[in-house]
Amino acid sequence: MSIAVASPQERLSERSMSTLEELYAETEAVNFTPGWVPRKKPVLYREPRPEFAPAHWRYDNAKAGLDAAGTLVDVALAERRNLIMRNPSPSADFETSRTLVCAYQMILPGEKAPSHRHSSHALRVIIEGKGSFSTVDGQKMPMETGDVVLTPGGCWHGHGHDGDQPAYWFDGLDVPLTQLLEPVFFDEHPDKYQKVERVVETSPYRFKRDAIAQRLDAVKPEVDGFYGRRVTLEAASMPTIGLVVERLDGGVQTRAYRTTANTVFHVMEGTGESQIGGQEFAWQRGDTFVAPCWNAISHKAQSDAQLFAMSDEPLLRFSKYYRMEPIA
Repeated sequence: MSIAVASPQERLSERSMSTLEELYAETEAVNFTPGWVPRKKPVLYREPRPEFAPAHWRYDNAKAGLDAAGTLVDVALAERRNLIMRNPSPSADFETSRTLVCAYQMILPGEKAPSHRHSSHALRVIIEGKGSFSTVDGQKMPMETGDVVLTPGGCWHGHGHDGDQPAYWFDGLDVPLTQLLEPVFFDEHPDKYQKVERVVETSPYRFKRDAIAQRLDAVKPEVDGFYGRRVTLEAASMPTIGLVVERLDGGVQTRAYRTTANTVFHVMEGTGESQIGGQEFAWQRGDTFVAPCWNAISHKAQSDAQLFAMSDEPLLRFSKYYRMEPIA
C-alpha cells in the first residue's frame, strides 16, 4: 500500500507560521526568498559595482609564451594555440571582462586550423601577419598586419598560413555574454575544412589596415576632448560588440570619463599611458588593457598612437542601460 506524501507546497499552505524563523524556513523549502531581508550582495544599488578589475597584458610576454607553445602544442590544436587574457579579479574564470574574452594567438607557417562555428561573435586584430589567411563562410581572405577580421556567430570559419614567418593576432569574443545568456552552440565542420568558394581581397568581414588609416585621415578629433580621431568599424552581423579605432597624436591627453560599457583596448600603434579606474598602465604596440564597467578612462599618447577598442556598448544602448559621464 502506498502512502500519499504531501508536497512542500501543500505543507506550506497547511502550516501556521507564527514567527519569522518559521516563515523563512517554510518558504525556503519551496524555493522562495524574502525580499525584505538584508543581503551580502544587494539586489539593487545606487550605481554599478564592477567585480572585474582594470588590467594590462603585455604583448612581449604573450609572444614569448606563444613561441614556446609553437614547439609544445601540436598542429592539431593550432586553432587553440592561444593565451587567454584572464582578468585578475577573483570573480573571473577565463573572462577578460564580464561580457568579453580576449586572447593572443599564433599560427606557424604551413599550418591550417580546422573549420568550426559557434554562437559567440568573434574578431581578430592582426599584430604580425604576412601570408596568413582566414576563411569565413567560404570566403578566403588575407589576414595582414593591421587588419581587423570578423567571424560573426554562426559562420563557419578557419584560418591558415601560407607565409614563412609565424603570425600573431589579438582575438576578441563575447563568449562570457553567451554563457550568461546560455545559448551556447559549437560545431566542427563535417568536412574538417570548409570548402573555399571565393578568394577575395575585400569583404564585409575584413577591414584593411590602409582603409582604416584613410578613414582616420578624413575625420577630426572629437571636440569634447574625451577621444582623438576615431571611426566605427561597422559590424551589423555582430550586434553585441562595438568596434572602434581611435588615433591619438603624440602628446595628446584625453579628458577622463566613465561609461557602463565594458571596453577592451588593443594597441595597434604607438606608445602611451592610460589611467583606468585610478590605475596607470604604460603601453606599447601589441599590448592590451581592459576598462570594466564604470571605471574612469583617460589616455595620454607619448608618440602617435592608434587604439582598437571593442565593447558591449551596442548591447547596452539597445537595452537602454548605457550611461556615460565625464570625470571632473
